[in-house]
Amino acid sequence: MHELVRTNDAVLITAIEALLKGADIPCFVADQNMSVMEGSLGFLPRRVLVPDDDKERAQRLLTDAGYGGVLKSD
Repeated sequence: MHELVRTNDAVLITAIEALLKGADIPCFVADQNMSVMEGSLGFLPRRVLVPDDDKERAQRLLTDAGYGGVLKSD
């Protein structure tokens, strides 16, 4: 799995998930349930992961959609 984005912004994560789903790119949001551990304060970032085989396609999709600035660099 490749980490595309790491953020605390729940709206951004939702938008990215929708884009990936629309392009039939599987994704997984890691650390989504960590808010229970931290008291729902949003301190811990969530990570959007995609399979390694879909990494380049997902990065291109997000860049084309204007989210290139939030992509995690390798």
